[in-house]
Amino acid sequence: MGCMAARPIVDRLESDLEGRLIVIHLNIQEHAGRILGERYGFKYTPTFVLLDGEGRQIWRTIGAVDPIEVERSLGGL
Repeated sequence: MGCMAARPIVDRLESDLEGRLIVIHLNIQEHAGRILGERYGFKYTPTFVLLDGEGRQIWRTIGAVDPIEVERSLGGL
């Protein structure tokens, strides 16, 4: 349910930050989601992670997404 509640915020970020941000939705019930979940240490859903172009984590939150925090985290990118 948390994933669905965050969807409008994530969709808006994707639209507002087009060209600076690529959104990838993963389902941890599916194979790819499980593999990446293990790689990035997802323990709870929803988990939101920002990665730089090299795949390094630059920001993470669990539960809610604060658009201001996301934009601030992207400041130098």
